[in-house]
Amino acid sequence: MEKNNSMWVGLDAHKKSINVAAYRGVELVLEVVVANEPRAVRRLSKRLVKLAAGGEVRCCYEAGPCGFILKRQLEDAAPLVCEVIAPSLIPVKPGDRVKTDRRDALKLAQLLQAGLLTEVQLPTEEEESARDLVRCREDIKEEQTRARHQLGKWLLRRGFRYTAGKKAWTQAHAQWLKSLEFEHATDRLTHRAYTERLDAVGRQLTDVDAEILKLSEGKRYAAPVGKLRCFYGIDTTTAMTIATELHGNMARFPSAPQLMSYIGVVPSEYSSSDRTRRGAITKTGNAHLRRVLVEAAWHYRHRPAVGKKLVERRLGQPTSAIRIADKAHHRLHRRYRRMTEAGKPANKAVVAVARELAGFIWAALKEDAA
Repeated sequence: MEKNNSMWVGLDAHKKSINVAAYRGVELVLEVVVANEPRAVRRLSKRLVKLAAGGEVRCCYEAGPCGFILKRQLEDAAPLVCEVIAPSLIPVKPGDRVKTDRRDALKLAQLLQAGLLTEVQLPTEEEESARDLVRCREDIKEEQTRARHQLGKWLLRRGFRYTAGKKAWTQAHAQWLKSLEFEHATDRLTHRAYTERLDAVGRQLTDVDAEILKLSEGKRYAAPVGKLRCFYGIDTTTAMTIATELHGNMARFPSAPQLMSYIGVVPSEYSSSDRTRRGAITKTGNAHLRRVLVEAAWHYRHRPAVGKKLVERRLGQPTSAIRIADKAHHRLHRRYRRMTEAGKPANKAVVAVARELAGFIWAALKEDAA
């Protein structure tokens, strides 16, 4: 399809409305606002194809809270192409201080035509559903932590401290919570409200964990999750987070540094002429991946050892994945020790370990991308 015959469409999508701007060459052929609801989107898609008069129609909008449903609705309704764009990689003019929905739609169409936008990796509906389930578990875990803090701090204000064991939130601690007695009816009601909320969150977490385990054993994720569980500090939940956030596709990362950059664990840099200045990590890209990798990296402060649980996780897994995992354990432990012994803060050493761990994960999973 000739580029001059193509129509380039920018969509500034919001919860209730979509600002649309369409160009054919330098000519603005359509500028309209439509409702962000399925019928209106289908009509828009057909209108764009009709307006193109046989030419190719290419649309784009920024990735955000509206997700990928708009892309699927547009492409299902008519023969056009819609790209979901990475917002952080959209070129910005420092001197342009006016931002409106209309201008955003016009800019997206112009940049799409110029080839200056970066499309995000589109998951299938099944992959997106699995990823959202794993993210849901993360939200439930945060809610559980919040509920525990609220109950614990309230009990402390009422003069109750758990001293029967070293750790709270065990079975013994749960029995202690049930045995508490309060003089005032209001305190009894407060205690029941906090504990019932905590129990409800716990049941939700159990149900979601069971479904995640089921997914990890299915055909789609069994191979990558099995390889990831060969690594020290990575079990089913972390492995499923990595697998679902990467959509099981390592082919889009030709090298390990590209995966590290995608996760946002590479140093920022501002260099000019003969001056080089590197700063903190960029923290761009996927925050969910970055969090679980840093959590896993903390395990590598311990000396390399293969315990009983790790041996069980490695049963039936490829020898190549186990070899990479063992190499990672020894190298990353040395890396952590050298950095901390040189006076580096432990948190900085762990982030450096997480960066290298991403490289080992890339090496273990790249065979699936072949």
